[in-house]
Amino acid sequence: MYRVMGHVHATVHRAGDRLRSTAGQGTVEYVALILLVALVMAGVVAAMKGFKTDEGQALGDAILSKIKAAVEEVQF
Repeated sequence: MYRVMGHVHATVHRAGDRLRSTAGQGTVEYVALILLVALVMAGVVAAMKGFKTDEGQALGDAILSKIKAAVEEVQF
């Protein structure tokens, strides 16, 4: 009797694993991470709205050019 109950339990457990698939979970996590970074960047831009200075302009331009170069290298 215990052997039958064990077999039934194992079969149900395997069926449950198939229903709880984690396919695509990594994609969801990457999208959430990208959205979080975008939110932080938007917050920084909003906080710097009234801050008038050219300090860091060269650094910002260098970062922007590196990002553009990295995006242009991506091939689909």
